[in-house]
Amino acid sequence: MKWGIYLNDMLGKTALITGASRGIGRAIAIGLAKCGADIAVNYTKNEEKAKEVQMEVEETGRKCYLVKADIGDKNCADKVAEIVPAVDILVLNASIQYRNRWDKITLQEYDNQMNCNFRSALLLIQKYAPKMAENGWGRIVTVGSVQEAKPHPDMLIYSSSKAALTHMAKFMSLQLADTGVTVNSVAPGVISTDRNADALTNKEYKNMVLNKIPVHFCGEPIDCVGIVKLLCSEEGRYITGQNIFVDGGMSVE
Repeated sequence: MKWGIYLNDMLGKTALITGASRGIGRAIAIGLAKCGADIAVNYTKNEEKAKEVQMEVEETGRKCYLVKADIGDKNCADKVAEIVPAVDILVLNASIQYRNRWDKITLQEYDNQMNCNFRSALLLIQKYAPKMAENGWGRIVTVGSVQEAKPHPDMLIYSSSKAALTHMAKFMSLQLADTGVTVNSVAPGVISTDRNADALTNKEYKNMVLNKIPVHFCGEPIDCVGIVKLLCSEEGRYITGQNIFVDGGMSVE
């Protein structure tokens, strides 16, 4: 076996990253491209941001496909597969997050979060995993959240959907264990993305958050990339069924 992590480790592989026009998904897309993978950037609306990611990927010398598809749609897997029929690496990153008290949650909020955060992952795994297994090689990474361990009081459905996603990753790791396909989950903590920007501008709230993080600072999207690179590389072949927190110690009891 040829070792040498990250440096062209993924040449000849195609990676699909959902929700890749911004934040953690964007960082993962560019990070995997630097490892040699061709990238399929899924996005829903912001084509300008998606094209910026495409440009950065292509600057690494890799191919980049733009995949406009609403991951919350029940036909999302079919729509995505029309553009990218097969992939070697599947990173299930897209999610929707609403803040609302448990007794104020609407059915629409429930449906939107569960369909995007969990159902889409199931549909995409059903679409792509069989071909990975047939080829004898594949990498599936779900992107969960520290809220699986430390749920936010106003994000019941979001934290539940992420816990369900991680449970599915563990389940699927056993179903695919003898096929050369690994399935793992990465659970980010508080990451400085546009999703969290407004809340973290409140100094009192930010200080409260930082007091819950042992390292006392918020992560950046790039902090989530290293572990995803490992899990998607050949050097990660013996890691499957794991949920790895990238949270500055926030999940530690």
